[in-house]
Amino acid sequence: MDARKLAQMIDHTLLAPEATMADVERLCAEAIDLQVGAICISPSHLPLTKGLLPSSIKTAAVVGFPSGAHNPVVKSREAQQACEHGANEIDMVVNLALVSSANWSAITDEVLAVRTAIPSGVILKVIIESALWSDEQIIAVCSAAVQGGADFVKTSTGFHKSGGASIANVQLMRKTVGETIGVKASGGIRTYADAIAMIDAGASRIGASASRIILAEAQ
Repeated sequence: MDARKLAQMIDHTLLAPEATMADVERLCAEAIDLQVGAICISPSHLPLTKGLLPSSIKTAAVVGFPSGAHNPVVKSREAQQACEHGANEIDMVVNLALVSSANWSAITDEVLAVRTAIPSGVILKVIIESALWSDEQIIAVCSAAVQGGADFVKTSTGFHKSGGASIANVQLMRKTVGETIGVKASGGIRTYADAIAMIDAGASRIGASASRIILAEAQ
C-alpha cells in the first residue's frame, strides 16, 4: 500500500495526559505534512486546534478515557461538548465492568446515549479493550456497540496493561461487525508492517502516534 493511501487511514494520535499546547500544535503540523485522515486528541485540547487544520483532516476526541468507568450521562455530555468544540469524530471507551459482568444491554444503552447526544454526522467509535477479553466477549461487546449505534469498533486505548491490538482480535472484530461497520486498530502499532498486518486482518482505520515512522517506511 502506498504512503498516501495509508495516511488517509491513520488517526494521528496524541493522548499523553502531560501533552502541552506546543505538542498539540506540533501534532497538527505533522498531520498536515503527512496528509493523514484524522487526528485523535483529548477533549481539553480541542480549542487549541482551532484554525490549525484543513477540513480534509478530521478531528477525533476521546470520551470516557481511558478507563470507561464514567457514568453514561457524563460520557454523553463530554461527547456533546467535544462536538461543540470542533470534534467530528468521537472515540468512547466502553464501561469495562459491564463487559466483565456480561451486561450487554447496558453497553448498548450507554453507546446509544452517546450516539443520541452528538450530531448524526459525527462518527462514533467504541473502544472495547479487546486484549482483555475472550472471543465470546469480543463478539458480544462488538454486537452490543453496533446495536447502540456505533460506526466503528476499536481495539484499545493504548493505556491498559492488557495490551493493544492483535491480528486475531481485529479479524474477529471484522467478522463480527461485517463490512458496513468500521474497525479501528490501535495500541502498539509502530511500524509499516504492523499497520499493514492490521489492515490485512480487517482494520479500516489505524490509530497511531508513530505515524511519521509508519509512513516513512511505506515509501
